[in-house]
Amino acid sequence: MSKPTLTDTLWDNFKQVFAAVIMAVIIKTSIVEAYKIPSQSMEDTLLVGDFLLANKFKYGARLPVVNWRLPSFSEPEPGDVVIFIFPRDGVTKYIKRCVATPGDTVEIKDKVVYVNGEEFPFPDHGKFIDTTVGGRQVIQPRRPGGLDSRDNFGPYVVPPNCYFMMGDSRDNSYDSRYWGVVPNDLILGEAMLIHWSWDDSRHPSPEVSVSDPLSVPRMFIYNAAHFFSKVRWSRLFSLVG
Repeated sequence: MSKPTLTDTLWDNFKQVFAAVIMAVIIKTSIVEAYKIPSQSMEDTLLVGDFLLANKFKYGARLPVVNWRLPSFSEPEPGDVVIFIFPRDGVTKYIKRCVATPGDTVEIKDKVVYVNGEEFPFPDHGKFIDTTVGGRQVIQPRRPGGLDSRDNFGPYVVPPNCYFMMGDSRDNSYDSRYWGVVPNDLILGEAMLIHWSWDDSRHPSPEVSVSDPLSVPRMFIYNAAHFFSKVRWSRLFSLVG
């Protein structure tokens, strides 16, 4: 048996790396994908700086390139924390809690959410932030003409193949109360696991500037020095619910 040449060895290595890259792309685009939480709308269930793994297979994974959608194991259900494409621009990825499914009637009375006449369970880590000096909740009445407000909404019947989404930080969430429902074909996956959590508010990182070549190494050194205090260790590998 002849000894492999350098060309043969390089070709074999290339094939292995290429196959690994293809598998990684397939997994990322159709099975599991990582997301970062950029806003406060899901506090305290999800915090700014949380990094998530999402199950894209559950609701019907999309195959890369051809964009075919595989059969789903289930549809989004009330209570699921769902990642989807923002309907208004068709690009931005949002994450909210599914409150109601096709055919359900949603109504909000003085901040309390009702689905089909029954009170929707408030998330364990949800919150309201709009209070008076005395600590009482501020309730926004309906707008002139009987139009919906943040705290008083509906009744509204969710259209077919659509879902009503709300943030867990009810006073601070831009959600279906404002821009409508999410069509099924914009659903990407269900949030599963917080695999990393970085709290930049405790020791804010120095700004990076193109005009300052030293700003990048300065930022890395600063974050390295405060690494252990900026990582939210208790949140690592916790399930999203």
